[in-house]
Amino acid sequence: MYEHDVLVIGGGGAGLRAAIAAHEEGADVAIVTKLHPVRSHTGAAEGGINAALRDADSWEDHAYDTMKGSDFLGDAPAIETFAKNAPDEVINLEHWGMPFSREEDGRVSQRPFGGLSFPRTTYAGAETGHHMLHTMYEQVVKRGIEVYDEWYVSRLAVTDHDDPEDRVCHGCVAYDIKSGEIGGFRATGGVILATGGLGQAFDHTTNAVANTGDGPAMAYRAGVPVEDMEMIQFHPTTLPSTGVLISEGVRGEGGILYNDEGERFMFEDGYANNEGELASRDVVSRAELTEVNEGNGIEDEYVHLDMRHLGEERILDRLENILHLAEDFEGVDGLEEPMPVKPGQHYAMGGIEVDENGETCINGLYAAGECACVSMHGANRLGGNALPELLVFGARAGYHAGGRDLGEARIDTGPSAMSEEEDVQTPVSPGAIDAGDEDIAADGALVEPSEVIDHHVTAEERRVDELLEKEDGVNHAEVRADVQETMTQNVNVFREEDNLKEALEDLRVARERYQDVFVRDPSRTFNTDLIHTIETRNIIDVAEAITLGALAREEFRGAHWRKEHQERKDDEWIKHTMLAWNDGNPTIYYKPVELEGEDKTYEPKERSY
Repeated sequence: MYEHDVLVIGGGGAGLRAAIAAHEEGADVAIVTKLHPVRSHTGAAEGGINAALRDADSWEDHAYDTMKGSDFLGDAPAIETFAKNAPDEVINLEHWGMPFSREEDGRVSQRPFGGLSFPRTTYAGAETGHHMLHTMYEQVVKRGIEVYDEWYVSRLAVTDHDDPEDRVCHGCVAYDIKSGEIGGFRATGGVILATGGLGQAFDHTTNAVANTGDGPAMAYRAGVPVEDMEMIQFHPTTLPSTGVLISEGVRGEGGILYNDEGERFMFEDGYANNEGELASRDVVSRAELTEVNEGNGIEDEYVHLDMRHLGEERILDRLENILHLAEDFEGVDGLEEPMPVKPGQHYAMGGIEVDENGETCINGLYAAGECACVSMHGANRLGGNALPELLVFGARAGYHAGGRDLGEARIDTGPSAMSEEEDVQTPVSPGAIDAGDEDIAADGALVEPSEVIDHHVTAEERRVDELLEKEDGVNHAEVRADVQETMTQNVNVFREEDNLKEALEDLRVARERYQDVFVRDPSRTFNTDLIHTIETRNIIDVAEAITLGALAREEFRGAHWRKEHQERKDDEWIKHTMLAWNDGNPTIYYKPVELEGEDKTYEPKERSY
């Protein structure tokens, strides 16, 4: 058994920042990650880091922009905590050597981004996430923080009390990809989930192959509610053939969207009369797809993003890697011709329910970054708000797990925060195939930390043995492909009740087929087929949670568009959609959105750009 004060699961932006913070508190901290940290998906973030740095800007304006962008589904304590702390985190990065782009006077550059009332997006060319990841990894190495590289965490070691709020997380179980060892990891202070996104639930996504929703799925099955899972962001500018992201920085610098008629449709067709291409992402994505659906798309699939007028010098200085992406994946020279773009799955606003200190309702278990929902993004995340979220809430989770007193959280968590229950009529029963839950025994017998960890190690060894010893069955890739196809077809930008129910039926079939999966590769070392098979179970769980939330929320808010419900219903739906695994029988309930800030109450208003 491996033992540390704090365990961080995931080595991306949130994980690295959490580990550094815990180390600063004097904790013995280790990172357990299925990827080498600098290969984490944070490195693919292109656009920038929002922070109120200029005298003419303020954290209050940043907070309001974020709340408005969330379509008033964000929680004020989280948003204000974020906006206040983002400047210090950016300055901290600069002190660590982050190579920010700069103005001629030496100040860090800031550019406009969608939904912002001030150009507060700092950046490092169009490779901001890459530079941020390397800057923080340097700090991890400098501090001697141990990294268990290519260890895949597949199970949380949680006690089995009936009430999730009585449970304690003592560590995790991980599979060493290099040796095949299944090891137990004990954390005496806390476990921080920082596993990133869940984009592999869709087949057209900007997310890396490793983004399989591991953190939300593990926490969900362990008893932590997941929050607002229906809120999925579709980025308006991805390359049609691959889903590769084209940064919002292109539009921030002045890039223009055209349809097949050569119209600058964001303005000319009234989608965003004031902000045009710099409206929030949900608005631009819906506008693009509406143009395509009305016959104004190019090749009936995409629109054009044009940056030629910016000039070669400016493009090479600020957006050079965009030229390489367009050339490599679409054969387009962005200096000479417009780039084809269309919406693609990009980000999960929802995730593991946490408070502003990163704590879940299970004692000793934290979450930060995209896998978590604090909730500051609500129904729609503003571009440039993801990277500072990693920094602010990764740091807070690390500090708190490391022993720092951050004060009492204002955001309530766990089933006790429920304000009302929901009984959604579904065409099939969601959740586990068999009654009960293999992850939690639910008889209250497991309490002592080493016994809890040993129990979960034994259970994981049994699962891996069964997968490797089975000689025939269904290949996980077939099941995964079916899940991705139905999610992209039925739970995309535009959602309809019949399609959502069809997706639930398809997901039930996928779950049933998954019972018969086997691993073709019988080896114990570098067995990526085994890892992908385990990941596919997580994909099924998060896909079903997304779809259940989408079916339950009968309104149009932010990224969640429902054909049958074409208005925002503030009287009914300023509340978070919560989903609890409930030992394999998912239940939906709600809790209130906290709109009361430190000095003001955020009043929902019409969201126009």
